[in-house]
Amino acid sequence: MKRVFNTNYNHQSLDFALFLLRIGVACFMLTHGLAKLSVVLSGAEIQFGDPIGLGVKLSFYLAVFAEVLCSVLLIIGLATRFALIPLIITMAVAVFVVHPPDGFKGMELPGLYLMVFVFLMFAGPGRFSIDSLISRTNRRLTF
Repeated sequence: MKRVFNTNYNHQSLDFALFLLRIGVACFMLTHGLAKLSVVLSGAEIQFGDPIGLGVKLSFYLAVFAEVLCSVLLIIGLATRFALIPLIITMAVAVFVVHPPDGFKGMELPGLYLMVFVFLMFAGPGRFSIDSLISRTNRRLTF
């Protein structure tokens, strides 16, 4: 029973959990972005909202940027905290501006993404990331 209620954590397990969470959520987000990217590449007319007054095309392109490029950066763990900023903004707009009329059901998925992205912003990418490799290299180079 002691093990069930133990609040200590193993750093290796935590790093692996961060890796799985980072990869999983970024892959799911990437599927949303790739669908939008296919619209851009096909040259089809963009059907998208303008939730914060930036214009339909700019809002759409910013969502594609966040959901595709930033998701790829999150998957490989490069510039993770910078990549999370556009993802957090995109999901915050989805939760607080776009989906409130849809009720909880409409806000549920972007809300989950938002919580995970905020968690990763605080926790960082973990040891299994390019950011970690860069950080270790920089520590060896300092005098």
